[in-house]
Amino acid sequence: MHKVHAAIIRAAAAWCLLGALSSANAAPLSPEDRYVAARDAAIEKISKLYDSGKADDAAKAEKTVGADLLRQMKAIVAEPDRKEFGPARLNLDAFSRGDQGFGLLDGLRFDARVGENGEKAGANGADGKYVYPKAHIIITTQTLFERWLRAHKHWWGKKVKNVPQQMRAAFKDESFYTQAISTDAAVVNFGELPIAKSASATSAHAMLAARTQDAVPDAADEVFVAALANGKVYVAYGSIKPKVQIPACLAIKADYDKKAEKAADDLQSNRIGRKAYDKLGDLRQQGEDAYKRCFTERAPQQPSFVEATRQAEALLTAALGK
Repeated sequence: MHKVHAAIIRAAAAWCLLGALSSANAAPLSPEDRYVAARDAAIEKISKLYDSGKADDAAKAEKTVGADLLRQMKAIVAEPDRKEFGPARLNLDAFSRGDQGFGLLDGLRFDARVGENGEKAGANGADGKYVYPKAHIIITTQTLFERWLRAHKHWWGKKVKNVPQQMRAAFKDESFYTQAISTDAAVVNFGELPIAKSASATSAHAMLAARTQDAVPDAADEVFVAALANGKVYVAYGSIKPKVQIPACLAIKADYDKKAEKAADDLQSNRIGRKAYDKLGDLRQQGEDAYKRCFTERAPQQPSFVEATRQAEALLTAALGK
């Protein structure tokens, strides 16, 4: 019996030693690992609080964890404030699954101090309406960006087009900007802007765009830029003046809309049958597609397109801290 006990003790000692060696050899968590672990733990905790009806407790937890994650992100990104932009904020709007603003790109966000009309942002303007910042800059690391891409591979479901998994492809895709910064409205891509790439950037892309919650917009009133430089990803977006609008392309869309209305009326009045109606296809979608093709082809000839390109270049320069 004594020999059996001795063998057990020796085996236990060996396992303890192996465990100690394993712990000693385990790679320490990186600052990004610690950030992601803290973020995910907060999401679990806060989601449960909201689900159980404890909204006040959830709001307090959001404030506390938001401050901690901002501190961690500042250390990870290590970027100074940008001229004419406010202090760094965490680019996360929600920690509860299902909330609008959940799942945005992890990073620091700098908001312009003024609105598109030059009034101070963050307060009501002369017309009594709230003044939103005219531009925003988001900065993250390449590795955090790649983590975010993997997490968003099937963000909208496996049967829906999601964000491309390659960084450069994501820079060119409207779904990236919708999921990363604009969950309350879809970003509509109106074409690439031929910006001059900064010498410090490995890659850069700019696009003319607008946002919508329903039909395709009548004009492009924003620019979006993204760049990779020195292991960091810079994303910036803002409103532009003048807007880029092409009446001839709008006329094409209007013509399709009239056809769609007539087809619906003919079906309802029994002038055509369901088979003939279905054969026409989705006329409104056809009109939107034709409108966007027309816009992409004709936009580069517009003086407003040249100005939009200039504004996109200026925004990228500000994002890169030049």
